[in-house]
Amino acid sequence: MPAADPAVAGRGAAEEDLRALFGQSTAVFASLTGPAHVVETANRAFFDTIGQERVRTGVALVDVMPELADQGFIALLDQVYGTGEAYIGRDVRVVLGSGPQAREAFFDVSYEPRRDADGTVTGIRVLGVETTQVKHAQRLMTEHRALLEQIARQAPLTEVLDGMARCIENLAPQEVLVSVLLADPDGRHLRHGAAPSLPGFYNEAIDGIATGEGVGSCGTAAHRREPVIVTDITTDPFWDDFRELAGRAGLAACWSTPILARDGGLLGTFAMYHRTPRVPQESDLALTRVFAGTAALAIERHHIEQAKTAAEARARAAHDELARVLRVERELRAEAEQRAVASAELAARMRAAAAAQAALPHPEHCQLGDKPGCTAPAEIKIADSWGDSAWGCTAHVEEAILNVRSVFIASEELGGLAAYLNR
Repeated sequence: MPAADPAVAGRGAAEEDLRALFGQSTAVFASLTGPAHVVETANRAFFDTIGQERVRTGVALVDVMPELADQGFIALLDQVYGTGEAYIGRDVRVVLGSGPQAREAFFDVSYEPRRDADGTVTGIRVLGVETTQVKHAQRLMTEHRALLEQIARQAPLTEVLDGMARCIENLAPQEVLVSVLLADPDGRHLRHGAAPSLPGFYNEAIDGIATGEGVGSCGTAAHRREPVIVTDITTDPFWDDFRELAGRAGLAACWSTPILARDGGLLGTFAMYHRTPRVPQESDLALTRVFAGTAALAIERHHIEQAKTAAEARARAAHDELARVLRVERELRAEAEQRAVASAELAARMRAAAAAQAALPHPEHCQLGDKPGCTAPAEIKIADSWGDSAWGCTAHVEEAILNVRSVFIASEELGGLAAYLNR
């Protein structure tokens, strides 16, 4: 029996060491053999990553993960196998699975060629560390910073909320449809805020829904002031009144979180809808908390700006009213001053007329009083354009001059038209 080749035995032991080293590691490890890249062995993390339902060895990697072919990974393995040159990639994006179960992931990965005793490449060792959470956290921080900058520059609330909804939909590892509803000032109804991916008929139908126990996920969350997780709309009693509507919109799950002000007041609700029944993961809940807080900041800032605008409008209205009052006051004062001057002139004329007419024959009492008659002495004679004349006291004479047109103080020579005709 020939002696074992020490080099081959050493390489075999090294493979065993690698299997042992990465067997319980969170790093993804797989050993591929031959030009077809047959999965010879892989650790638990590898199969957890691609899905336990696909646990198979002894078959080509492309048969285990057919989605890799269209993403260029099989061609990259062919390159490493053919050239014998290792490949190292950072934050390599890969879509794992297909259809509704597909998810985006990122890896720091290395493909190392395996060689036999002659140095011929016989396979590839794949080692990867998933960086999806780090990548998503970086994207989250970038998107979150952009939202905060929008809020700081007082962008319209609808623009901020719409951008936030789209950001979450892009960041979520699985398909999600985001909705933000805004509370009325009395907190009794919820109005449409943003929902860029929900059907228009659905948004119109729930615009103005009441807050209350059992009113869907959002109405109940707003009423309770706490998150409401509905994992299956088709069976949950909260959705009895909206089940047919949700079915038409293709919605199967809804997780709603109240958006609360710093004083605990209701600002609205933040909801994540799903096409299939789903239970939230901790990462989903963390994402919800982050953006519910951001939405609260945006809505409170909007309310502050609204209150400021309303206060400025009231101040402008008060200023305009004050200016109008002052203008009217000046006009009244000027008119009063004119009246005072005219009254003084009239009084002077009446005094002069009374003195000039004192020696003329005239009735004893004023002829201008009411029916009972004025008992004041007659002092001044007045006339009008039609030749009518009368004697009166100073008070009634002034009243007549101010209120009856064409009345004037009569001179001694004035006899009226009758005197002219009878001359």
